[in-house]
Amino acid sequence: MTVINERAFLIEVLFRFVQEARLVAGIRRIAVVGSLTTLKPDPKDADVLVTVAEDVEFEALAEFRRKLKGAAQTRNCGADIFLATTDGHYIGRTCSFRECHPRVRFKGISCRQGGWVCDDFHVLRLKDELIAKPPLEVWPQVVIRGDLPPDIRESLFSQHSQRGP
Repeated sequence: MTVINERAFLIEVLFRFVQEARLVAGIRRIAVVGSLTTLKPDPKDADVLVTVAEDVEFEALAEFRRKLKGAAQTRNCGADIFLATTDGHYIGRTCSFRECHPRVRFKGISCRQGGWVCDDFHVLRLKDELIAKPPLEVWPQVVIRGDLPPDIRESLFSQHSQRGP
């Protein structure tokens, strides 16, 4: 049995998420941000920035996020899907919950977009520069800004070649 470290595992489940999420209507861009784009040897989560149009299917995206987070949690890691509009505004994160109703653990200010967006600006807000120029865009085209660790670069090109034209 092959044992892979958390970093390799997170990269694997991240690209599985990208393959599924790219098919959701209304998604305009998927980018990787955070520690997986650095040489940090033991990242604790996978961070993804998804740029969405007004007609995005938030419920489908939230479902794929729950699958990503569930996979990451099997290794005591996490995952966050940060959301931005096509004009570069941060709108929050996908909701962690399968059903929308008031919860003690809900960290957002309010439930938005039919309950699938957590607007927890008091906890976190992405910088405009990160939204405009994330370190790694993986869909619809690959855009690399700066140096990427060899493992994520290798996985990126492996995924891209498997996907075909």
